[in-house]
Amino acid sequence: MAALPNFIRRVSGPKPRSFQVFNQIASLRKARRDALLAGESVGFVPTMGALHKGHLALIEQAVQENQHVYVSIYVNPTQFGVNEDFNSYPNTLQADLRQLRNLSAEYWNNDSIGQITAVFTPTTRDMYPGLKPSSEIDGHGSFVTITPLSSILEGASRPVFFRGVATVCMKLFNIVQPDMVYFGQKDVQQTYVIRRMIDDFHLDIRMRIVPTVREDDGLALSSRNVYLGKRRRKVATVLIRALRAVRTGFINGQTKRDELLGAAHRVVEGELEKQKALPPKSRSLFEVDYFSLADPLSLTELNELNPKHGAILSGAIKMLPIEEPQEGEYLGTGGGTTTVRLIDNLRLEQITSFLQRTQSQSHRGPRL
Repeated sequence: MAALPNFIRRVSGPKPRSFQVFNQIASLRKARRDALLAGESVGFVPTMGALHKGHLALIEQAVQENQHVYVSIYVNPTQFGVNEDFNSYPNTLQADLRQLRNLSAEYWNNDSIGQITAVFTPTTRDMYPGLKPSSEIDGHGSFVTITPLSSILEGASRPVFFRGVATVCMKLFNIVQPDMVYFGQKDVQQTYVIRRMIDDFHLDIRMRIVPTVREDDGLALSSRNVYLGKRRRKVATVLIRALRAVRTGFINGQTKRDELLGAAHRVVEGELEKQKALPPKSRSLFEVDYFSLADPLSLTELNELNPKHGAILSGAIKMLPIEEPQEGEYLGTGGGTTTVRLIDNLRLEQITSFLQRTQSQSHRGPRL
């Protein structure tokens, strides 16, 4: 959506130079109430911190469409399984705030867009005031479950993940009361779950999905990329290479599932064979979790693709721990000892727009 300069200028009083950091729900609600009474819109970008250019792209979209942009930074425990990486998830709050202050300084000089005016950094005690939050599949607590969307693909591998995501988003939406919310295309299944929740619970919120931001070699930006280190980072592009092989088949007229996904499996099998041929001190092994070719409306798996309707092509791999770390080798956060799960996707019906975008890439990096 294009910028709305006349709308943006109706902020009451001078445009703030920067944002306030709110730790308490009550104080954030007061700021939101003031914006509501002034007739000013609020766009909301929920994050878990460890901000990268993908997050910044969401904020950039939000300031084009709202007078106020609120950003939350909260690592939500209920979306991590019992044996997942909650305790080691990157905690970079001060660096995140510096990035946001730099952005807000840029926005302050532009009267045609909005401003980041609030950063919400709640505690788990405030977010879960009743029972201690549970990551058990049958754990107690107040949860939002969106089925069957939450039990397929990512949900099959991470059974509590979307329950936690939907629950924390419902809490944040209730606290912030945003006019619009912003999510990235990279977490495609998450966007389906949140949109279904908004619709099913009659939340008065508009949702905007922003294209994936990528490194120059195609790797989708993710907060978990800091775990990869140099060796695993180089091999991690196998996922987008596999997805792009499927896209090439689609461009060439292939529509059957086995033909299309066969191209993805050939790419990953070739890379895995190459890595296994290397000595442990040099290689980086991985496992494929899934490849999916799904209906763009329901995310149900397709046996044959209708070119007019397209499909959501997605996949997930697990980059395994480094076997024999070498002296002086950059291993990333965690020292190469943890499994790093990577996800990615392409919307096959957007091939034309993809080709157009690759000819004129954003200064923030190539996108989907």
